[in-house]
Amino acid sequence: MTQHTDPTQVETQAATAAPDHVTPPQDAAEAGAEQATAQSPAEQRIAELEQEAAELKEKWLRSEAENQNLRARAKREVDDARQYAVQKFARDVVEAAENLRRALTSLPAPQEGEDTVITKMREGIESTERSFVSILERHGIKCDDPSGKVFDANLHQAMAEQPSAEHAPGTVMQAWTPTWTLHGRLLKPAMVVVAKAGE
Repeated sequence: MTQHTDPTQVETQAATAAPDHVTPPQDAAEAGAEQATAQSPAEQRIAELEQEAAELKEKWLRSEAENQNLRARAKREVDDARQYAVQKFARDVVEAAENLRRALTSLPAPQEGEDTVITKMREGIESTERSFVSILERHGIKCDDPSGKVFDANLHQAMAEQPSAEHAPGTVMQAWTPTWTLHGRLLKPAMVVVAKAGE
């Protein structure tokens, strides 16, 4: 007698023969990602060396910038020392120039028929003064007459104040000596008389 196999029994046997666990697709993807991100010791060492190289480069750039600033500062200091080393000597020299001006102002005003000795003396002192001031200017020493300018405490030394109807208050109405500078730096302030409001 022929036996007929029940189809349901065949399906049940196939199901029981199948593996107990099947890896879900997402688990396989995560495993692949972990394998991709995992680095070998050599690769890790390379990454560490690259990071160290980047840090050393940054430190070198910072150090180089600091060295450049130090060199620039040292150069400025040397230049200033060279440029202003003669400041004391220059201050004494301008005193000689002021004495020439005092010698001129001590002479009587030019007039017709004056003694030729006085005329020649005046011309000689004026010529000497012009030549002397020109030499000073070539070496960076300059003078400025502050008469008529606004009083500046950085450049002028007020010796007196006088009321004046012709000058605005705070204006230099008279300069006894000029302002002397050495390469733009104050060498000797001008001695001035400053106008003030009338009483």
